[in-house]
Amino acid sequence: MPQNLNYLRETASQTAGPYVHIGLAPGAAGFKLFEKELGQDMAGPYANGERITITGRVLDGTGSPVRDVLLETWQANAAGIYAHEEDPRHSEVEKGFSGWGRVISDFDSGEFVIKTIKPGATPGRNGATQAPHINLWIVARGINVGLNTRIYFEEDSNAHASDQIINLIEQLHRRDTLLAKKTGENTYHFDVVLQGENETVFFDV
Repeated sequence: MPQNLNYLRETASQTAGPYVHIGLAPGAAGFKLFEKELGQDMAGPYANGERITITGRVLDGTGSPVRDVLLETWQANAAGIYAHEEDPRHSEVEKGFSGWGRVISDFDSGEFVIKTIKPGATPGRNGATQAPHINLWIVARGINVGLNTRIYFEEDSNAHASDQIINLIEQLHRRDTLLAKKTGENTYHFDVVLQGENETVFFDV
C-alpha cells in the first residue's frame, strides 16, 4: 500500500536570487572557474550567415534597468536548422553551432549583449513557416517563474504576416514588443519591458 504523503508540502517558491550569475555565468560575475563556460559561444567559428549583435536592457515597471538578469537564448542556424536531434536536418548544422546561449546584464548599465548569427525561417505546425526568431528565457530577482518571449527582426515583416505565433497576438501594437530594431549594418536593439504600458509579450511555454 502506498504511504500517506499528505504531510509533505510543496517547497516555497523563490526567485533566481543574487547568486544566479555565480552559478550559471561565473566568468561574467568575475569568478574564473572554467576555461569555457556553457552558452558563451552559440554560433561557433564556422557558422554560415550574417553575424549580428543584439544589445538591450530588461526594464522594470518604472522604466529602470534590471541589473542582475540572466538571459538564455535558443535559435536555429541561418538555414533554419536547430542543433537538436528532434530536428530531422540537425546533422547539417555547422560544426560548433549550438544555437544556445547564456548572457547576463552589465551590473552597472543593465545592458546585455547577444552575439550570434541571424537565424533563418523554421518549419512551423501543419506545414507553416515561422519567421526568423530567437527564443529568449529570462530570470532575475523578483521573477518567480522564468519568462519566455521571442526576438523577431523588424525587416522581416513579410515573413511575420504568416508566422503563427505572432498572429496569435490580436493587438497589433503589442506585436512591436517582439521586434528587434536595426541600428546598424549588423546591429540591433531589443529591450524587454517587464510591466507597464509597453510590456513585452510573454508566452506560457
